[in-house]
Formats: sequence, structure tokens, C-alpha cells
Amino acid sequence: MTNKKNIAILGSTGSVGTQTLEVIGGNPDLFSVFMLTANSNADLLIKQALEFSPEYTIICDKTKYQEVKQALVNTSIKVLAGIDAIIDMVTHPDIHIVLTAMVGFAGLEPTIAAIKAGKDIALANKETLVVAGELVTGLAKKHKVKILPVDSEHSAIFQCLAGEESNPIEKIILTASGGPFRGKSLTFLEGVVREDALKHPNWVMGAKITIDSATLMNKGLEVIEARWLFDLTADQVDVIVHPQSVIHSMVQFEDGSIKAQMGLPDMKLPIQYALAYPARLKNNFKRFDFINYPELTFEKPDTDTFRNLALAFEALNQGGNMPCIVNAANEVAVAGFLNKNISFLAMSDVIEKCMQQIAFTTSPVLDDYLNTDKETRIFAQNLIQKIPLKGTTILT
Repeated sequence: MTNKKNIAILGSTGSVGTQTLEVIGGNPDLFSVFMLTANSNADLLIKQALEFSPEYTIICDKTKYQEVKQALVNTSIKVLAGIDAIIDMVTHPDIHIVLTAMVGFAGLEPTIAAIKAGKDIALANKETLVVAGELVTGLAKKHKVKILPVDSEHSAIFQCLAGEESNPIEKIILTASGGPFRGKSLTFLEGVVREDALKHPNWVMGAKITIDSATLMNKGLEVIEARWLFDLTADQVDVIVHPQSVIHSMVQFEDGSIKAQMGLPDMKLPIQYALAYPARLKNNFKRFDFINYPELTFEKPDTDTFRNLALAFEALNQGGNMPCIVNAANEVAVAGFLNKNISFLAMSDVIEKCMQQIAFTTSPVLDDYLNTDKETRIFAQNLIQKIPLKGTTILT
């Protein structure tokens, strides 16, 4: 690599965002931070801005604008506020790559704006493709934009496909750790509380994605994302539980051969690969040693107990705006669980009820996705208010 890349990080204060800054900090001759954005964590955003001196810093929460502005008043950093500012600034001509690490549906419109402006996307916001995969991938082709996956599973598939462009995929196999409740019964899950679900056995992630991992919804969202990212059909995507999280995912080709990408669970590697693609950069990340892992095991996911994975597959098979419904319902349900308003198992009930009740659209456009998201969130919030904290059944 010889040309320095300007990076815009959407969601710089989250887990992926902070690790992206570690990668950039370790390669100052190759990458520079052009823009940082955060939802509401003003303190960390200010600290990052002072360290990396971006051209722009944007805080979504407009009530925090003056705090950020005042803290950076003696710098040359331009401070803006609000989601509209992000949507506008991702089109800046000096940006080379937009790393989208915003949580949830909020990442959709900025990603679309960046694609239309011809920016390559390092995608950590899986919800963008879950909600509007056909629209987003179509725009990427139209504007000749690369979508470079940052999720460890999709990065693994992407790496396995290098040099295989002319060889058709038979199927891909996404691996799942199984989360903190692997092997547990429904009876056990009835008593699960927030603190239990936030203890992931292998990965350090934000609260929302950690809960998604505990319910297996994260894997369901990844299934939908993979369908669009790699132009597959639903029956070409498999999921297998691999508790050690060493094999990050696999590709099976038409001749039956399987390629796997392996390594220690560390998000900095797929982040670095996306930013530097197609180059592989030398680093000092901890290396995998087979001697420390004498046994790698695999299990079939339990979709009867962890229904969210089955619901995601159902949404993928239905298509249209159904994945958008599932994503919105899940975001509301997870927030409800984190706020201790509903039980662990009730999250699946909320999602399933929304799938049954929200109007289905076969061929949605952007406005349909926006309306579906809004309608689903309102419906899901109303459901949560009716559910007893200890209960798992929603009354009709």
C-alpha cells in the first residue's frame, strides 16, 4: 500500500469503532481519520477527536453538541450534530472508506448516502443489509462500490472466496459460538437476567450485539446479511455452533471442497483486512496456536430453544420487508430486555407477533423500509407494555 486512505468512522465510540482506531493508530502511514461520529458518548468522542485530529466530529445527540464544541474549540476540528449531518458529510470528496459501525437501523441512510457518493464501505453494521439488502447491493453495483465485510464471519467468507471468483459456491457455513447459554433449556432461560446475558464466552462486544448473540438473533441477522453480501439463496446458508470460535466461517464449493478461515477471536483482524484490502498488513496481534486448541467441536443449533434464529430464516424465506420487521422488532425487544422491562424469552414473542401483524410488502423501496421500521417499533413498544416481566406469552 502506498496511498494513504482517509477513513470516516460512523460509530467510533462503540466496540468496533474503538478497535478501528487501534488499527489506524498502529498504521499512521497508511490511514488517517477524516471523520468520527458517535450517538451520545460525548466524553469518549472528545477524547478520540483530540487524539486523532479528524477534520470532522459529529455527535448525533444534539443536546451534547455544545459540550463537544466547547471541548474542541481550540482545535481545527469542525463539530456538527445530528444524523442529517452524518448523511451529508459521508459524501465528502476527501473520504476514501466509510466504516459503518453504527448500531442498528440508524446506519442505513448514511450507508446509502456514502454508496451513492462512490465511497467504499467497510461494513460492520449488518442491519443495513438485513433491512434493505436488495436495495443496498443494487446501489453498490450501480456506483461500482466495494462492500468490505467487517463482521468476523463475513470477513472469513470474503477471505475464503479470494481467487475463487469463477468457482460457484455450493453453500457457506456460518459459525456461531452458541453464546453464554449454549445447551441450556427453556426452563433455565426463563430465569435469565440482563447481567447473565451480557457475559459472552469468547467476544467482547457492545450490549446490543451481545444480547443478540445470547438469543442467536445475531447469527440470524448474519444469515440474512450473507444472502445479500455473497448473492446466495436462503438454502445456500448454513449455521453450525462452534464453541471455540476459532473457525470463523467456511465456504463449500461444487466439488465438495471446504475452505475455512481461522484465527483467535479478535475483531481487529477483519477490521484491518477491510481497511487495507486487498493487502494484508503485518501486525503484532496475538497468534493462534493449535497446541492450545487440541479439540475443535461442532453442534447443530437448537432453534426450538433459541427461536430467533428460526425466525430470521423465516424472514429471509419470505423476503420483502419481513427482514426489516424482524430487525426493528428485535431492536425494540433487546432494549426492553436491557431495561429490564421484559424477560429473555419474551424477546422472541415480540418478534414473532410483529411478523404476524405488521403489513407485508413484497417489493419495498426505501420509503417502505422507513415506514415499516417506524410502524414495527411502535407496535413492539406497545406489546412490551402488555407483557408481564416474568411472562413469555403475549395475549392476543
